[in-house]
Parts: sequence; structure tokens; C-alpha cells
Amino acid sequence: MQILNRYKPYFKQILTLSYPIIIGQLGIVLMGVGDVIMIGKLDAINLAAAALANSVYFFICILGIGTLTGVSPLVAKSKGAGHPNQCAILFRQSIWAAIILGTFISGIVYLLAENLHWFKQSDRVTLLTKTFLHALNAGTFPLLIFMAIKQYSDGLSYTKPSAIITILALLLNLFLNWVLIYGHFGLPRLELFGSGIATSISRLAMAFSMFIYVKKASIYEPYLHLKQHEQDRKYLLQIFKIGLPSGFQYFFEVGAFAFAAIIIGWISDYAMAAHQVAINIASVTYMIATGISAGGSIAVGDALGRKNKMDLNEAGRAALIMGTIFMGFCALIMAAFAPFIISLYTTDPLVSGMAVNLLYIAALFQLSDGIQCVGLGVLRGIGDTKIPTIITIIAYWVIGIPIGYYLGFHFGWSLYGIWFALLLGLSFSAVFLSTRFLKESRELDVDYHSALYDKFHAH
Repeated sequence: MQILNRYKPYFKQILTLSYPIIIGQLGIVLMGVGDVIMIGKLDAINLAAAALANSVYFFICILGIGTLTGVSPLVAKSKGAGHPNQCAILFRQSIWAAIILGTFISGIVYLLAENLHWFKQSDRVTLLTKTFLHALNAGTFPLLIFMAIKQYSDGLSYTKPSAIITILALLLNLFLNWVLIYGHFGLPRLELFGSGIATSISRLAMAFSMFIYVKKASIYEPYLHLKQHEQDRKYLLQIFKIGLPSGFQYFFEVGAFAFAAIIIGWISDYAMAAHQVAINIASVTYMIATGISAGGSIAVGDALGRKNKMDLNEAGRAALIMGTIFMGFCALIMAAFAPFIISLYTTDPLVSGMAVNLLYIAALFQLSDGIQCVGLGVLRGIGDTKIPTIITIIAYWVIGIPIGYYLGFHFGWSLYGIWFALLLGLSFSAVFLSTRFLKESRELDVDYHSALYDKFHAH
């Protein structure tokens, strides 16, 4: 009760900030869930192709999505410090950042789609993956532009609009999937390729709706009116300075799971399909944790802008506690209902059996996944990104992947060895990121950091 009373106002603040973000994040990940459930009704080969395509796509695209998360703490700081003109500049520069990132990312994804033989998957999986990946890539620019505007809105603490737009886009995506995968209303049956088209159309609708809403809604007007230019290009550089390390943090984590999917594909197409089902379920809980992480990042960034060290410390700790409690609950649900959850995705007995076992392992790493995710967010709120990036590299690419390869292929544990090694990497990351925030926030000189911030924005 003492802890509850101590952190109650911070729990409330973070929950208020987080729940619309969580709804929005869930909407995005549920698009993937809907895709996988509908694709799973085709066959295991299509499911394996979807796994490879999504792994390759998000391996690259997460760099852009992660980089754009640097926008919200910058906007939160500017708002907290009483500088609406800087918010207006950040709005424009965040869209430019999305365009720059989109150009780079779509080019890399196209190159990989044309050279899928590098990943040494079966011929049929490779062929299906190529067309699906091109269809997904068509939605890269809209996805990143939506994320840029969403992060701007979240930084102002207006988190509901993006959540509502995402849920509406989810419904659109489900409908288009049903029409295009199976060929309803006289349209051809496009199967996996149709799912990619549906996803890209939905992302285009999200970007367009978010842009129009922000430009028209009166609540944004004080933060969109540009009174004077303040070396605008420096704000673009600041987005990359704060966001790019965050992008690499996500890149190294998602990249580890993407590479895990690729090497699981070397085992068999059925193992790949089982991995896709289990990781798709785990991604739902992870995206909720990223919502808590984002809320914590905004609360910490706002406290830093107000030079309130107590609020900064307490908000960060409250976010870590919330992430731990929630992911602990998810672990219990996964462990108790694993067979039922898997039955919603596939009826193939071989795929189902492996996926259930993977979900038990996923239940084990829920706490670690939640703590490391929230740890990254609150560290980002105080502008600490370089050391956390090094921690994630060690966690996934020094511990997770090498040990996973050894356990999977030399120790004979197959795909389960790869997942157990990812559990080790996540646990390492959770311990070091959370302890770093506790140390850095305790020693942080808010006046010094605010002075640096004001110096950067001086004109």
C-alpha cells in the first residue's frame, strides 16, 4: 500500500498518457495478428513466407520507427519548457525525417526482396515472400509519416487521436484482407500478396487521416503556428541525434528476432511457421509494454523540461513497476492458455505442437521483455541513448544469437534452443537498462541538462 500511495499520481499520469498509445500500438500489431490468422488458414508454407517477409521488413523498418520515437520526448520538453514555436518546427522536421528514413528503408527492403536467396529458405517460401515483401514495402512511406505525426501528437500528450485512427485502420485492414486474400466481391483470390496490398492501403489511410486531423483540430493550433524560424535544420539533426540511437536499439532487438526467424527457417518450413505464430502472439504483449514505455518517456521528458528531479525519478520508477506488473500478468495468461491461443491461429498438428512449446518459453521472458522495453523508454526520456544501445547490442548479438545458434544446431535443442537464448539476452538487457536508469536518474543534474537544452535552442 505504501508503494501504491507513493506512486499513485505517477501511475495515473503514465496510464493517462499510455492507454491511448497502447490502443494505437495494439491496433498496429493486431493488423499483423489478423494477417497471420487469415494467412494461417491457407497453409503452413504461406505462413512461413509471411514469417520471413515480416522478419525482413521489420528488421529494416524498425530503424525508422525507432528513430521517430525521438520526436515525442523532444516535443514534450519543448511544451514543458513553454516553447510552442519549437513544437511547430519539430512537426515539420519530423515529417522530413520520415521522408528521409522512408527513402533509405524502402530502397533497402527492395534490394532484399530481390535477393531473398541470401537467406537460404525453400524455393516456394522464397517465391511467395518476394511478392508479399514488395506489397508491404509500398506502405513504407505512409507508415513512417504516420509514425512521425503520431510521435508529435504523443509528445503534446494528445495520444487519443492516433489510437482512434489506428483502430479504424485495423478494421479497414481486416476487411481488405478478407476481400483480397480469399477473393470476395468478384475480385481475384490474391492470397498472401493480397494481405500485403491490404496492409499498405490501410497504412496510407492512417497517414492521410492523421495529417488532416492534426492540421484541422484546434487543440494543435498553438503548437503548429510557426512565429519564427530557429535554425530549423538543427531540429532535424536533433531528431536524428536523439532518435537514431533509439532506432538502433530497436534495430538490434528486432534484428535479433528477425535473424532468429531466418535460422529457424533452416530447420524447416514448419518450424518457421510455428515461430511466426508464437512471435506474433508475443508481439501483442510487447507492444503494450512499448505503450507504457512511451508514456514513461513522455512523463520523464516533461519533468526534465520543468526541471523537476523528483517527478523525473518517480515517473521513471512508476513506469518500470507498471511494466513489470503487466508483463507478469501476461506471463500467467500465456502459460495457462497456450494450447487454446495457438488453436486460434492454426490447426496443423505439427505447427501447433511446436508453437505451444514456444509460447511457454515466451511466458518465461515476459518480465524481462517488459522491463527492458520500459527501461529503454525512460532512459530515452532523459536523453540517454548511447550506452543503452551498447547494452542491446551485447544482449542480442553477443549473447542471444550466438548462444541460440549453438544451442539450436550444435546442442540439438532446435528452435527451442534459439528461443531460450533470446530469453537470456532479454534478461541481460532488462537488468542493465533498469539499473542504469535508477543510477542515472538519481545522479542527474536537471539544471545542467536543461541548460544544454536551452543552449541548443538558443537563437
